[in-house]
Amino acid sequence: METLIKTIAVGFIGHKGSYLSSHWNKFDLFIIFAELMDYTFGFFNLHVEASHAIKPMRLISRVPSMRILVTILLETAPMLGNVLILYAFVIHIFGVIGVQMWAGKLRNRCFLGEDILTKYNVSLSPYFVPIFGGQSSFICSADDKGGGRFCSDVPPYQEDGKICTLAADEPIQAGQCVNWNMYYNVCRAGDHNPDLGAVNFDNIVYAWITIFQVVTLEGWTNIMYYVMDSYSFWSFVFFIFVTIMGSFIIMNVCAVIIATQFSENFARVTTEQHAGPLSFKNLFRKFVSFLKMMNNRVHPTKSSTHVKPTLHQVWIPFKEKFNILINTKLFNRIIIIAIFMTIVTMAIEHYNQPQELTRVLNVSNIIITIIFVVEMIIKLIALSWMYFADLDNSFDFVVVLISLWELGSQADGKLSVVRAFRVLRFVRLFHFLPYLKRQLLVLKRTIGEASTLCWLMLFVIFIFSIVGMHLFGCKFHFRSIDDETVDDRKNFDSLLWSMVTVFQILTQDDWNVVLYNAVAATSPWAAIYFIAIIVFGKNVLLNVLVGIVVDSFQARPSENIHQDCPRCPSLTCEAESSESPRTITGEYSVPATEPSRSNGSTSASEIPSPQTKNNSFTRFLNRIQKVLLWCQQHKDWSLYMLSPQNRLRRFCQRLISHKAFDHVILFFILLNCVTIAMERPSINPKSMERLILNASCCVFTAVFLIEMVIKVIALGLVIGKGSYCRSYWNLMDGFLVILSLTNFIITLVTSDKKNMLSILKVFRLLRTLRTLRMIKQTPKLKLAVKALVASAKPIGNIVLICCVLFFFFGILGVQLFKGKFFYCEGENTSNITNKAECLSANYSWVRKEYNFDNLPQALIALFVMYSKDGWMNIMYDGLDGVGVDQQPVKNYNEWMLIYFISFVVMSFFLLDMFIGVMVETFHVCQQQQKQSLQRGGNSRDKRKGREENYFRHYSLVRRRIYDLTTSRFLELFMTVIIFINVVLMALEHYNQPLYVEQMIEYSFYVFTVLLVLEIMLKVVAFGVLRFIKNSWNVLDIAIVLVSFIFIVFTVMNMEDTLPINPSILKITRVLRLAQVLKAKKIRVLLRTIAKTLSQVGNLCLLFMFFFFIYAALGVELFGNLECTPDYPCEGINQYANFKNFGMALLTLYKVCTGDNWSGILKDTLRPCRPNDKACPSYLWWASPICFATFVVMVHFVLANLVVAAVMQALEDSKEKRPKTESSDIMQQPQESPGEPVISSSAGTTEGVQL
Repeated sequence: METLIKTIAVGFIGHKGSYLSSHWNKFDLFIIFAELMDYTFGFFNLHVEASHAIKPMRLISRVPSMRILVTILLETAPMLGNVLILYAFVIHIFGVIGVQMWAGKLRNRCFLGEDILTKYNVSLSPYFVPIFGGQSSFICSADDKGGGRFCSDVPPYQEDGKICTLAADEPIQAGQCVNWNMYYNVCRAGDHNPDLGAVNFDNIVYAWITIFQVVTLEGWTNIMYYVMDSYSFWSFVFFIFVTIMGSFIIMNVCAVIIATQFSENFARVTTEQHAGPLSFKNLFRKFVSFLKMMNNRVHPTKSSTHVKPTLHQVWIPFKEKFNILINTKLFNRIIIIAIFMTIVTMAIEHYNQPQELTRVLNVSNIIITIIFVVEMIIKLIALSWMYFADLDNSFDFVVVLISLWELGSQADGKLSVVRAFRVLRFVRLFHFLPYLKRQLLVLKRTIGEASTLCWLMLFVIFIFSIVGMHLFGCKFHFRSIDDETVDDRKNFDSLLWSMVTVFQILTQDDWNVVLYNAVAATSPWAAIYFIAIIVFGKNVLLNVLVGIVVDSFQARPSENIHQDCPRCPSLTCEAESSESPRTITGEYSVPATEPSRSNGSTSASEIPSPQTKNNSFTRFLNRIQKVLLWCQQHKDWSLYMLSPQNRLRRFCQRLISHKAFDHVILFFILLNCVTIAMERPSINPKSMERLILNASCCVFTAVFLIEMVIKVIALGLVIGKGSYCRSYWNLMDGFLVILSLTNFIITLVTSDKKNMLSILKVFRLLRTLRTLRMIKQTPKLKLAVKALVASAKPIGNIVLICCVLFFFFGILGVQLFKGKFFYCEGENTSNITNKAECLSANYSWVRKEYNFDNLPQALIALFVMYSKDGWMNIMYDGLDGVGVDQQPVKNYNEWMLIYFISFVVMSFFLLDMFIGVMVETFHVCQQQQKQSLQRGGNSRDKRKGREENYFRHYSLVRRRIYDLTTSRFLELFMTVIIFINVVLMALEHYNQPLYVEQMIEYSFYVFTVLLVLEIMLKVVAFGVLRFIKNSWNVLDIAIVLVSFIFIVFTVMNMEDTLPINPSILKITRVLRLAQVLKAKKIRVLLRTIAKTLSQVGNLCLLFMFFFFIYAALGVELFGNLECTPDYPCEGINQYANFKNFGMALLTLYKVCTGDNWSGILKDTLRPCRPNDKACPSYLWWASPICFATFVVMVHFVLANLVVAAVMQALEDSKEKRPKTESSDIMQQPQESPGEPVISSSAGTTEGVQL
């Protein structure tokens, strides 16, 4: 009907303004045809229902703001297509590598070496399965291969909780049993792959799915462990390279491209279409104007006060006094104290608290409520209707009314939760912190501008939910151990849980598990659905939010930006002062001496006469004056003992100013770092290695103590120009030396290894920061460090905002879930309903590691949710909570979804705030560095001008070869050959026929010959020097050399003697596909990646500093943690532990990527076993601090510094695009025979050659 009316009104087609002239009308017509097709198929009993997923899309054209947003996204599509091409190219390259190296490797299982059923009449599984259901597979490697797990590592068989040790032919005695697992001793390929068959490299399709999962950084370590078990321990190098290139570089390039393109299009479209729908801000402004009008009516002006003048004259002074009262500092301080008391009283509330504390909290709640009621009444009297013009006052009004309702009804249940909203009044204190207030304004602006994006995101989730219900509804059914059918919690059975599952996929928390279930329930093509959600939802729409945040930061006034980065140039002064502290100006000595002189003079002039005061007191003041005068005269003396002309001091000054001094100290610092890396708990205390490490520690302490003494003698300690304590580096060095001496003394005095003061030795790790002195030699590294230091203040403010959010949700979580995160652990708990029944059945009443029983535990759980790792499991525990001491029930309270999902949504904004801060500070610091290092020079362009017409003296044959090599025909021909070869390589798969293998091998030889011919033609056409100047040609030479090496190894049958599979050398041909990416728009991406790689190399040094410190700290704190079958771990395993420095680095990289780091944290928070003497007793507080600081610094700060580097590299690439495109000598324009050639060489006398 709508289409018919519009067609009659404006016409159907053929003129401007007709129905089909609008793309949105075309889309509506397409939906109508889809519905008609569904009805048509319905007559033939074919229920396709294709229109159900696209019917809701009509909403886009009906909402103007959403239509504008979708229009902007569609205009971003061309550049987005280039980004996706680059994205697919990277995944394809790594997928081909995976097929070449590990096809069929993940099928390896430990099979029975004997026929146990026939020989011993015992039925066993054909291969070893550690856990029923196949979700966790025991992948093995042959004994002659270099894998990390063999069949000899199969754990022993257990019977009734007892470990079996006997063989089948040995006599069985009482209490003994047969270890049947020892007969799983043959490692060979089976029929199944791990994770329900979804993870493997058997063909290119599964390889794409697997590499895509690795790039998303969810469950990638499990895939890496599979490959390490079956192939080689050193396979982690490949996966780390994939995650760095795919996730930290390519994915960030995609995010930056989408964010910047959206920002540019949004700025243009919003200027063209300024008028929009009625917003909440406009409604609030109208409401404020209405209140002003009401206020004027209630309180008219003096000209209209002829009615009842006496009442008005009495009321106005009374109101003015209350106005003065609410603006006084005392009133505000009382309210601030009440707010703090509110926070304190709600923060100390916890599960199973004493009754006395409960009564005290109730009384304090009444008192605080009365204070807020009085405040509200006073403000209502003073402001009348204008009280509601302020959103804060309106919010306070609602909270006070609910608090009164709670007190009146004596509610202990749901209404008590509303008290948690009082914490938001803490935001009032931000008005006294201007910089922090600016950060809040940026957050407010971001939320306001992203409101339409949130609606579009909800709309996208709704559409994908409907599609998921049609594809996977009621299909995620699996058998449990008791052969009962169990529905997976991550399902598409209803609209609610389908939307929750799609939202989970967008957050990428355990989305791979949903993928595995979908592939097992349907087919491998189900991966397309999940890839579409992640690409369009996560990589596109959520990256648009990044662009909105960056725009919000850049939209602030310019003077604020310069105030936000005041310390960008100061790092240079600090770094220079660390190398030559004597270059510091004397501005520090002025305030130290002049006040003392003035104080001395005033005290001398104001000395009272002996008639009024005692003469002894006067003499005492005179002595003080003499001491101050002596100190003023000896201010340049070191320690007031060594004059500037002292020989020892001058010798020390010459010593520290020599370059060799710094090199020697840096050498000892590096040696100290090596010894720190060698530390591990497993070293025998009586071994030679332990003695050497202890001796080296004493030597290093002595060396650094001598360095400190020499610098103090040369520079002075505190007073004087460029004294030792004037440099932050020297303060850190002195602090470390004092800590080392303290640790040395404690070690000598106490022999107790469990002494709490032994944790002081972990501060030795700060010595690694002294290597930051070398940043002066690398400007790009100095830029990264400057940006990191300059962002400390804004990052700290964002952390403070996050803390407020955490406090609010933490207190709210304690009110909602305290005492509900317990469960009964036993054999059969299906009939258990509460704690009493659990304990009566001799079961254990266990608390979840992440819970909300008190505020510290709630903050830990919220931080885990904030990092998006494991938040779904915490949410499920919250949904299942019934009550205090009650057994959980699945999905008991689904309304709690609002609490968890709202927190995750807010965390998206706050995480992007980190990105905005890093981008802004990095940009400002780089602009300052560019201004300081700006130089002029066009000599390079002049040299390029001389090279323009180098080919005009070629012979006829060479000129024809030149025309061929620069022609479009050769480029297209080689592109087609490359595509054919890549397609043939993608055809390789596990158990492939012989003819496929021969076809691929022959195509490899043909491709190598063609590539050699192309190189020879180009060498003849351009010459050797010009040929190697082009990086693409150097890549071609490398590919030819590697291809020849592979052919030699294959012909000589050296495949078995090499440590690596030589077939991996064939995959270098895939790199030729990069030449296809020489399109102009994709060149910007390639230049961005190239510039990013140069900067990321320096950023990796910063990563290594933090990784080194935390790896050594992890070995010190968690090196003794062990996992046993009776005490299993959730995150720590064979490849993720802190037993030595190397494994600690690999584990920290896993934590950096956010893959199951919450499981590692959970393992470190477990209570120590009774007989475990090596378990430190301070892990319950040291572990959260260690992991939280590492995740914040590396995952939230340094990783976002990479985003800032990518965004700046993109800006530089766009600025230099015209020059680079015109200077490519391999893309010279064709010269026709009759075209004049003009020489541009300087100094030539030749004119025009016809």
